Amino acid sequence: MEAEGLDWLLVPLHQLVSWGAAGAMVFGGVVPYIPQYRDIRRTQNAEGFSTYVCLVLLVANILRILFWFGRHFESPLLWQSIVMILTMLLMLKLCTEVRVTNELNVKRRFFADFDPRHFWHWSSFGDYVQCVVAFTGVAGYITYLSIDSALFVETLGFLAVLTEAMLGVPQLYRNYRHQSTEGMSIKMVFMWTSGDAFKTAYFLLNGAPLQFSVCGLLQVLVDLAILGQAYAFARHPPKPASHAAHPASAKAL
Repeated sequence: MEAEGLDWLLVPLHQLVSWGAAGAMVFGGVVPYIPQYRDIRRTQNAEGFSTYVCLVLLVANILRILFWFGRHFESPLLWQSIVMILTMLLMLKLCTEVRVTNELNVKRRFFADFDPRHFWHWSSFGDYVQCVVAFTGVAGYITYLSIDSALFVETLGFLAVLTEAMLGVPQLYRNYRHQSTEGMSIKMVFMWTSGDAFKTAYFLLNGAPLQFSVCGLLQVLVDLAILGQAYAFARHPPKPASHAAHPASAKAL
């Protein structure tokens, strides 16, 4: 009898928690990039952030949206992908503008050149948009032709979450290559870790497709590896590089 009497409180409270969790899923993924975005704007230096992180997230979320057409999953995950795509485009726009401003006497590079040596190192934000639109068009057309194949749909979903699970790998590699995390926002990585842990728990508790949960766990492990790099490089900083070698870092991942 007492439980029934509390229904007027528990039901709205449960609904409020569900809305809060859904809101956190939609917008929580973009929060880690706010400190990195502010750092880049403040310092006018984007060398510490790997723009391949943007590439990974753009590909992963485009594939996830296409997966939704074959196998509907929760709406917050769909909206999260849309918000993340817009966020990554903003990050790319800022990083490109800063890099081009800092580059002197460097030949301009364009997506239409189709030069694999300069892939994802173009001189204009518009070239990145062209690449994203082209990828979306090709992937969307293939999905349209194969949408009735359960094997294709499940493979598409696995590729989407596996790609997202590789999110931290470009940053991990960049840090290893330079033996430094200078320019990388530690706040961003802490937020990655907490956000991915929350996201994985959300997948498990809400019965999301298995691919989501497995790759979420992998993503948490990569985040922890990056935090381990930050700790290790802080304890044993590398010897300062010569001035002549420094410009090469402009081509860092």
